[in-house]
Amino acid sequence: MTDHAHDLARVQEATERLLSAAAALDNAAPAEPSRLPGWTRGHVLAHIARNADALVNVLEGRPMYVSAETRDADIERDAPRPLETHLTDVRDSAARFDAAGAAPGDWNRSVELRNGITDVAARLPFRRWVEIELHHVDLGAGYELEDLPAEFTQRETEFLAQRFLGHAEVPPTLLSDGTRTWTTGREADDPEVTVTGTPADLLGWLAGRREGTALEVKGGELPALPPL
Repeated sequence: MTDHAHDLARVQEATERLLSAAAALDNAAPAEPSRLPGWTRGHVLAHIARNADALVNVLEGRPMYVSAETRDADIERDAPRPLETHLTDVRDSAARFDAAGAAPGDWNRSVELRNGITDVAARLPFRRWVEIELHHVDLGAGYELEDLPAEFTQRETEFLAQRFLGHAEVPPTLLSDGTRTWTTGREADDPEVTVTGTPADLLGWLAGRREGTALEVKGGELPALPPL
C-alpha cells in the first residue's frame, strides 16, 4: 500500500536538494540548455513549479491543466525569468503542494491526471517525487542518476516496468539490476529479451534519460520503448 505521508516527506527532501543545487547556479543559468532537448534550464524550473500547482488542482478536485496548450504556454512564459524568480516560484509552489497534501482528504479516491490517466490520490506524492528527482537530473547541475535515493530508483524502475507491461510494441522483457528483477512488454510465458545493468543505467533507459548503451542485452536487441 502506498504511504502518502512517507512520500510527502520525501518530496520535501527532494525539493530542498533541488533548490540548493539551483541556488548555486549563476544568473545566466535559466537561458542555458538543459539535458532535455529544446528546453533551457529555465524551462525545467518553470515546469517543476507549474507541475506542483497542477497537482494541487488534482488534489482539490479541479482539472490538472486547463488544456495542453495552456500548460505549454505557461512554461514558455515563465522560462526566461531571472534565476531568483524561478527559485521563489519553485519554493512557493512546493509550499502550496505541501499544504494541499497536509489537508484532510480521502487518499483512496480516484483522481484524473493528464490525457485521461487516472490514479488513486495516494499516488500523487510519489508522482511529484518523480518530477522533482528526474528534472533535478535534467538541470545538468551536478546531480546524476547515480545520486538518486535507492528507494526512489527501485520504485520508479518498478513503476516504469509496469507502465510498459502489456505494450504491444515492446517484446516480453526481463529487467535486472543485478539484485531485483521486473518484467515488462508484451505478456508471454517466457521473456524474449533480458536487459541487465546498474540501477542508474536501467532507470535511465526506462525513463528516457540514457540510450542504454551500458546495458547488457541477451536474446535480441535492446527494445525500443514508446515515449513517456
